[in-house]
Amino acid sequence: MADLGMNPKAYPLADATLSKTILDLVQQASNYKQLRKGANEATKTLNRGISEFIVMAADAEPLEIILHLPLLCEDKNVPYVFVRSKQALGRACGVSRPVIATSVTIKEGSQLKPQIQSTQMAIERLLV
Repeated sequence: MADLGMNPKAYPLADATLSKTILDLVQQASNYKQLRKGANEATKTLNRGISEFIVMAADAEPLEIILHLPLLCEDKNVPYVFVRSKQALGRACGVSRPVIATSVTIKEGSQLKPQIQSTQMAIERLLV
């Protein structure tokens, strides 16, 4: 596998264009305080039903530490997607550490709603 050993379980994986869109949105969500960082926090938002969508890093080591999230997302009908790099995800989250999972959360009257909806649709198209 020439692809930096990407785990086939990291599905669906966003391409470069979609990744950029997603990471930009994650960054904005972080500024609007609509972001929870880390696998545990992401799990909590799903269980509480306040997640718009979940972004995970395909290079999490071992990947199994976040593979409960796609199952939970499917359960709760929340779109989810993988991006290649936990470093890039961390930067988008506004922290200097790598982040393996993050949840963009629901907020009443959020200015990000249109971007969130178009991103959800783009993610759902990957899953077909």
